[in-house]
Amino acid sequence: MSNSTPEQLRFPPVNGLSVRGDFDGGALSSDFGPMILRGFDRHIGLTSRLAQAFNDQRHTSYTTHDLHTLFAQRSYQIACAYVDGNDANALRTDPVFKMGLERNPLDPTTDLASAATFSRLENAASSKDIHRLAGAFIDQFIDSYAKPPKLIVLDMDHSEDPTHGQQELSFYNHHYRRYCYLPLFVFEGISGKFISAILRPGKRPKGVENAMIIKRILKRLRSAWPQTHIILRGDGHFSNPELMQLAMDDRYTDFIFGMTGNSLLNAFARPFLDSNRHQHAVRCENAHKAEAAVPHSTRSYHEMEYAAGSWPQPFRVILKAEVMALGDNARFIVTSLDLPTPELLYRDLYCARGQDENFIKMIKNDLASDRTSSPSFLANHMRLFFSCTAYVLHHALRTEVLAYTELAQAQPSTVILKLFKLAVRVVQYKDRIKLQLPTHCAVKSLLRRVTEILYQIRPPPPHSA
Repeated sequence: MSNSTPEQLRFPPVNGLSVRGDFDGGALSSDFGPMILRGFDRHIGLTSRLAQAFNDQRHTSYTTHDLHTLFAQRSYQIACAYVDGNDANALRTDPVFKMGLERNPLDPTTDLASAATFSRLENAASSKDIHRLAGAFIDQFIDSYAKPPKLIVLDMDHSEDPTHGQQELSFYNHHYRRYCYLPLFVFEGISGKFISAILRPGKRPKGVENAMIIKRILKRLRSAWPQTHIILRGDGHFSNPELMQLAMDDRYTDFIFGMTGNSLLNAFARPFLDSNRHQHAVRCENAHKAEAAVPHSTRSYHEMEYAAGSWPQPFRVILKAEVMALGDNARFIVTSLDLPTPELLYRDLYCARGQDENFIKMIKNDLASDRTSSPSFLANHMRLFFSCTAYVLHHALRTEVLAYTELAQAQPSTVILKLFKLAVRVVQYKDRIKLQLPTHCAVKSLLRRVTEILYQIRPPPPHSA
């Protein structure tokens, strides 16, 4: 067998030391994720943008860790499944996490921040900081497009965030039958990109509050994309006159919301349900005779023009009249769109809103956006934003770097297990640092692809404050 030099992964230098990675060693760290996250974060400038939006009031004489490092460290930890602030006490000496924050891995004087530092950071946040950070996320979303898109869909939904003990603005919500927060998440429904999140009290939101939040988002989007067609999409508790009027005030904005039935709408649906009930019985009878599969349901789609007393004007209401073995299922949506047909509008446009639940599942279950146990409401909002930062990094990594790979459609938890949780042994020499990964690494080719893409991209210019 001929002698050969093993191919190595090449990373940017750390404090003048070149960094190389190969696949022939044991492990001193169980996380390779920070090196990948560092590369992509450098490319999109996310944590740098967020740090510039936060007003650092610490005295420089007593400051060891700059804001950018703190935002990056906390976000990388969550993105690697270390969701508690207390995890920083163990990870602050982890050599790969230290390299991910561009510090010498084996120098004890370059340890990262502890849990106490993050606690102080979270509790130092003001309402103005939260407002600026929310705007920074929207700007990050805008900059993720090379040119203004022709159409975006703003998917809006609330999610339960249980609270425990005496926490600020923790209210009882009868729908969930517990004390909770009720944060609002806004995603772009076509791409799944994160736009914004607002931590709210646990009470049911009113139309004025929903409109106030969405108006701020639309104003920022419109400043960059004045002619992009924006569709507001949400379930029944967003079908209120304030949001409808907000859409009507902008010629390039439309809405599509779910809505509950009432006596007039139910009377409109009744003849269609009666007809579908008879047709469903006939279809089931024919299926039994032919020994074929019994149809699950029979449905049809219809429309009417309707205006509730509080609405600014009549709108198009779509009915899905469905009959199933379990009973009738009449569903309604209201929209300002003239096209397409009722069936396409309900089935393809409105029902796609369900994907928003998957986005919330990722940010809540995999990245712990509901780990809001601080007594302070603003501190909990900071924790929510750290999870949102981890989501943006994961989504961008999956869609822009891992596209056409086995992880292109993976959940964050799957990416963490298959790509981030790799044993790494760090060895430092006079002029370089070597990362030794397992020889039989199942994702060796994938890692090479990721590092080649990430570390050949020049970092963007610094953002303005």
